[in-house]
Amino acid sequence: MMKSSIARSIKSLPPLSKTISDINRVYNDAESGVSELAKVIEQDPMIVANLLKELNSPLYGFGKEVHNVAQAVSLFGMSKTRSVVLGNAVRKLLNVDMQPYGVTSEKFAEISSLQAVLMNKWYKQIDAKKAEKLYFATFLQETGKILIASDIIKEGEDISFASEIEMTYNIPAVEKSFTGTTSAEVTASVFKYWGFDEEFVMMIHYSDTPAAAPSELKEFATALNIVKTALAVNKPFEEQSINFALRKAEDAGYNHKILENIIDDMLDIIKGE
Repeated sequence: MMKSSIARSIKSLPPLSKTISDINRVYNDAESGVSELAKVIEQDPMIVANLLKELNSPLYGFGKEVHNVAQAVSLFGMSKTRSVVLGNAVRKLLNVDMQPYGVTSEKFAEISSLQAVLMNKWYKQIDAKKAEKLYFATFLQETGKILIASDIIKEGEDISFASEIEMTYNIPAVEKSFTGTTSAEVTASVFKYWGFDEEFVMMIHYSDTPAAAPSELKEFATALNIVKTALAVNKPFEEQSINFALRKAEDAGYNHKILENIIDDMLDIIKGE
């Protein structure tokens, strides 16, 4: 059962900024398009900077540097743009201190971004429509770790938690032993509190336990689990993490060679940066 202190933290979260609310409104408006979304984003220089930094990563392979928001939204698409913007805004809002997980806030943001890139490259070869949904969920699925880290620090358990996280290949088990919950469950509760749609919330909720997911969500939860296994916050793209992910993919009926090739390509690009 989730610790009461974490449940209280979720209920006391501040609302999302007006810019984020406006982005969600434009995104959900069938009459709105790229230009309307770009106008909203341009109101916040920090959001602009984060979006352009993300888009100009060699991992996306656009081949030329992007300098303005309209071009960024056009190249990236409205769904991916919203994912990046919201992910960065949430981390800023929650004031990230990820020391209990053994990473800096910058590294945590980088791993979340890499997870989203991996999901996009992998799933657009399987189902482009599902890839859009999964990209959004992947970019945000580790959000709950921010609240867990904060609670661990407040309780003075950061050293013992960090030492267990450093050694484990099962982060949810460590989280549960300290807090009674997992970051997937916390993330789902956060976005439920902020009023996000149920499908999005529940695919994240079951991403640590995909076997328990309802049939209509099992594929989404499984894909999220595989990606965060390969890019675990404490052991991103380590050989063992990759092997565990590929085994999970094979067990779930995926062609794991496709995933393996994408990971190899990403590693080549990362090493070449």
